[in-house]
Amino acid sequence: MNVTKPEKEKTSVSAIIIYAVSILACIIAVIIVICTEFFENDNLGNTSTDTSQEIDTQILKVEFNNIFDNKLDIKNTNIEVKKLENEKDIVFTDYQRKETKENNYDLDLNIPKINVDSDTIKKYNQEISDTFIKKAENILASSNSNSIYTVQYAATIEDDILSLVIHSNLKDGNNAQRAIVLTYNYDLKNNEEVSLKDLLERKNINITSVESDVRDEISSERKRVENLKALGYRVFERNPDDSRYKVENTKQFFIEDSKIYLIYAYGNDNLTTEMDLVVVTNI
Repeated sequence: MNVTKPEKEKTSVSAIIIYAVSILACIIAVIIVICTEFFENDNLGNTSTDTSQEIDTQILKVEFNNIFDNKLDIKNTNIEVKKLENEKDIVFTDYQRKETKENNYDLDLNIPKINVDSDTIKKYNQEISDTFIKKAENILASSNSNSIYTVQYAATIEDDILSLVIHSNLKDGNNAQRAIVLTYNYDLKNNEEVSLKDLLERKNINITSVESDVRDEISSERKRVENLKALGYRVFERNPDDSRYKVENTKQFFIEDSKIYLIYAYGNDNLTTEMDLVVVTNI
């Protein structure tokens, strides 16, 4: 299904605001984490090195928010892919709409489709449609919904693995803002889904070490939100011992430029924009 843009687009103040708030939240999170790590480090001899590493990690997290260009980036592959639509790319924008209706909705949608002929991919595409396109259609069919809805994506092919991440922000009426992130990772050569455990094993990356890094990150984030809670802010609380942080239960991850982003998007199940990222580098 292809939906063309309206002939005349309006610059949306509300869309600009939601982007600005998201970027500002990322910047504040970076500052809080860096300051916390700096002041809690009692060993002055290690402060410089540890802080430098923390800054590098936080930069990678901020950069994650800039990867959503609604395009496919092919790093390397020699695989001939059987497509559903021969004239189109392996990932393409299937549903695109940018439209504002005063006192009703503000839409900026770029919803992808995976152009690979396989039963697994068909299930992926159905989930994408059910999650993102149906919501858009519901908003368009409503009146006075006061909805702000954006969808963006990024896709890569590295070492014959197709990786797609879709990020959505939704502010629906009086409900709290919600961020949804879904990812899909598919081995084009062997025509099979790739789990995080499979990927780490292929790259000879120690799973126990990754899970330790995840626990450290979630513990740090828990400390950060507890500080914010003490100041009176409403926060999404974490439990580092939750089974969701095990590699085998981490379903959302994205491969980009020899990095793996492990994504814990709490808005997938809750009305929140809170999200934790753990970056595995040099894969």
